[in-house]
Amino acid sequence: MNTDPTNGTGGAAGHGTHPAHTGWEQARSAARAAAGQPLHAVPRTLADSLGHALAEPLTALTDLPSFATSAMDGWAVSGPGPWRLGGAGILAGASPEPLGPDTAIPIATGAPLPPGATAVLRREHGEADGQGVLHDRSPGPEPLAGGRDVRPRGQECRSGEPLLPAGTTVTPAVLGLAAATGYDRLLVHRRPSVELFVLGDELLHSGVPRGGRVRDALGPLLPPWLESLGAELTGRHRIADELGPLHEAVRDSTADVVITTGSTAAGPVDFLHDTLSALGARLPVDSVAVRPGHPMLLAELPPAPDGRARRLVGLPGNPLAAVAGMVTLAVPLLRSLGGHADTEPCLLSAAEALPGHPRDTKLLPVRATGSTVAPLPYSGPAMLRGLAFADGLAVLPPGGVAAGAAVEVVRLPGR
Repeated sequence: MNTDPTNGTGGAAGHGTHPAHTGWEQARSAARAAAGQPLHAVPRTLADSLGHALAEPLTALTDLPSFATSAMDGWAVSGPGPWRLGGAGILAGASPEPLGPDTAIPIATGAPLPPGATAVLRREHGEADGQGVLHDRSPGPEPLAGGRDVRPRGQECRSGEPLLPAGTTVTPAVLGLAAATGYDRLLVHRRPSVELFVLGDELLHSGVPRGGRVRDALGPLLPPWLESLGAELTGRHRIADELGPLHEAVRDSTADVVITTGSTAAGPVDFLHDTLSALGARLPVDSVAVRPGHPMLLAELPPAPDGRARRLVGLPGNPLAAVAGMVTLAVPLLRSLGGHADTEPCLLSAAEALPGHPRDTKLLPVRATGSTVAPLPYSGPAMLRGLAFADGLAVLPPGGVAAGAAVEVVRLPGR
């Protein structure tokens, strides 16, 4: 059922019991701990490594650049000048002959510097006379300095130098660096597999809300977010508000992580706790002291048939409450399983007072401008309008924060 009540708790594994809320930071720590060790390392081609985490440090396989190159279009020169012009020019990828003293040869950006060259004279600073002599017309009285506009060998790194630590997320820039230094494959952690179960008989999958039913917002919202976290989505299913189908779906899933939406509270058709109890699951987190989304949960399921550990993250059904559950439990769990290094908290300044909940942590959609953040309207548990404009969720302690105070902001995917 697609609910997120404002009173009560998420319940234990079985209706009728009401455990104390876990603190927000403690819940995130519990999610990391539930991951255990990162998933095993696998070799991948560069193209298939995107989004994974490095399982070993990235070490330079060669000097970068591996030979001295020209940083500008112009002439490679030997000595202080003027210089005798010669040769047809050096292009990138060439193997140039040595350059004699007091001579110059045209050279393109990125081309190897010929042996004997001492500098590069930019095209706009050189002038050749009628006798085939090149003169330096650079501004200022100083002669052309040795090494000017030359990228020396090893300027960026030396062979064997550590470039990136294990746990670094493989981004397009990381792929470029790995390719530049000679890698064809990378050793990365396997992506955690995720199966998504969207619960709620009241959900529509097309058209406008009608007949007392509402559109499913989480089915479109969560899959791209999960993929941005480095997860491999193996299935997305709609499950009826019935105990039998939910029990079978959770029992039979072979994913590393099952994520459910809705059914985390204690309503008449909220069967997630009953399902987990019947399966003998352990609940490290069963409701969190956070608003919105406090009836979220984290469960350790019986192992898969091949012995792999399985976890379940139960998200509340209301959209913003489900997002709160994602950043609280799913994000740290999936990042830890995938071997991604923890990021430093993002601390920004509150542009105005940000009111909090009297007792619980509050996650508030905010918009960032420079080093400050301001609250956004439409931040109720069932709302997404504020989130659509948000750069992140401000983590507000009980009571909120004053204007000008530092506040942690959890960044959102795509921002």
